[in-house]
Amino acid sequence: MQEHEVTGWVDRLNFWFSRVSMWLVAAIIGIMAYEVVMRYVFERPTLWANELSLWLAGMVYLFAGLYAMQQRSHIRIFILYDVAPRWLRKFFDVISTLCIVIFAVAVVYGGYGEAKAKLLRWETFGTAFDPPIPATMKPLVLVVVIVLALQAISNLIYDWHKEPEVHDPADEYLPPEARRDGTGAIEKGEA
Repeated sequence: MQEHEVTGWVDRLNFWFSRVSMWLVAAIIGIMAYEVVMRYVFERPTLWANELSLWLAGMVYLFAGLYAMQQRSHIRIFILYDVAPRWLRKFFDVISTLCIVIFAVAVVYGGYGEAKAKLLRWETFGTAFDPPIPATMKPLVLVVVIVLALQAISNLIYDWHKEPEVHDPADEYLPPEARRDGTGAIEKGEA
């Protein structure tokens, strides 16, 4: 997979989040491997491994949404989008971005009070390890939704004057060297 180019400060921020997320996945694997060894080899299970991996996985999930938006790999119904004229595609893009921004505003408006309360009282998970998952994840959801909306706006602005890409379902079954470029012509790659 070739990553989309970084085009602005929001892209750079999301690119950074994606790199942090990759290391978090490695940390989760290490934590779970440690737990398996401690539990089944030494018969001394940990109290913290499950909650810590859950906490980190929640962050990975949120950051993955940002990365998907930055890479423009979110779901789009290309069968309709590709047959529409350019002006209608731009209209679809504006409506899509507007829906994302409205969603972000609604989530922040509806979740701000609860996120603030959980953060200020440093609410914990309520287990033996007792990590502050609610105190950190609730505000993080709001931050990620705001950055997601900013990324959608950034994508709209950056892609406004670009030529639309041609999507051919057959490209998914072609080897990488024979896939189509953005104009519909078959790329001449090295075999």
